[in-house]
Amino acid sequence: MQENIYIQPTGFAASPQSESGGAIRLAGSMVYASRFAVIRTQNSKVIARDLCLVSDLEGVISSLPAELKLDAEAQWANLQTEHVPLQLGERTIRLDQPQIMGILNVTPDSFSDSGEFLEKPEHGRAHASAMLEAGAAIIDVGGESTRPGAAATWEGDELERVIPAVEYCAAMGAAISVDTRRASVLEAAIKAGAHVANDVSAMRYDPRSQAVAAATNCPVILMHAPGTGDDLHEGGTYSNVVFDVFDALRQYRDDAVAAGIARERIVLDPGIGFGKSLAENLTILNALPLYHALGQPLLLGVSRKRMIGALSHEAAAHERKGGSVALATMGMNAGVHMLRVHDVPETVQARNVWRGLRDAALTDLSDLIE
Repeated sequence: MQENIYIQPTGFAASPQSESGGAIRLAGSMVYASRFAVIRTQNSKVIARDLCLVSDLEGVISSLPAELKLDAEAQWANLQTEHVPLQLGERTIRLDQPQIMGILNVTPDSFSDSGEFLEKPEHGRAHASAMLEAGAAIIDVGGESTRPGAAATWEGDELERVIPAVEYCAAMGAAISVDTRRASVLEAAIKAGAHVANDVSAMRYDPRSQAVAAATNCPVILMHAPGTGDDLHEGGTYSNVVFDVFDALRQYRDDAVAAGIARERIVLDPGIGFGKSLAENLTILNALPLYHALGQPLLLGVSRKRMIGALSHEAAAHERKGGSVALATMGMNAGVHMLRVHDVPETVQARNVWRGLRDAALTDLSDLIE
């Protein structure tokens, strides 16, 4: 029978000193974790759950069976890993605070801009410039709709949409990711000035994408989705969605490393909205800190997604700004390193206020005592 181990942060502190040093800096972020659940599963069913403080964790790990102990030690180390910055062209993207990735969709049926940025490239250029000015660290260019029910895009069409947008973003000096699952599009985008592969199929749709990323030393964002063909939403059946997504992301990470992609250049995304029900999306969001145990920077993409409408009287996509910022803030509180968003100014403002609160919490409390 298959047994697995997971270490989930469950309690958080405003600063290390508020817990007398009994808190770890979670994955190099501005979030501090002080309590943890060490969870054992057997055939996807939880068979043990030990709750412990930082001071207790090593003892709990040492008492585990040998076949689980090594994995638990690796996860504990991963939770405390400080991730190195990503060097994207001339831009250095530090991962010690949440970074904002602005979405630039150049598709004819985009739910956020109704195809305006494809039909009127000057509007796309102005939008990219505005996102950079507002504080976006990365511009994410996508030429294929991956919403449920969307038809697959022909490769030639995707190239015609994506490459001009990459070129005008590169002319601005932007750090650019390309949202594609096709190796040919990734290769052409890198030549045009893109820096990051954001692959919603985790490079399973077109296996050659791994070779392109490895050969160009291109950072990759690997997202969880259950489907392997044209429909990435297909096959979303889970025994336990939190652990199943964790296990899948671990496999994607290991496959990428085996293909020659440097581990420090792999970012993971739990794939909110892809082949998951509303309840499953909410479950993953509430368990986000667990995914730091995989040892990679995390990206969260929840902006304007259908789940926000489902929780707010079926609000249309353009009316989901408040819910998007709320979920982005939840991601910040979970220590997520990147947030992929449509509403850059509002999310940057929320991040800056959030960071101000975090910075203030780090003030030595003894200095405030007269």
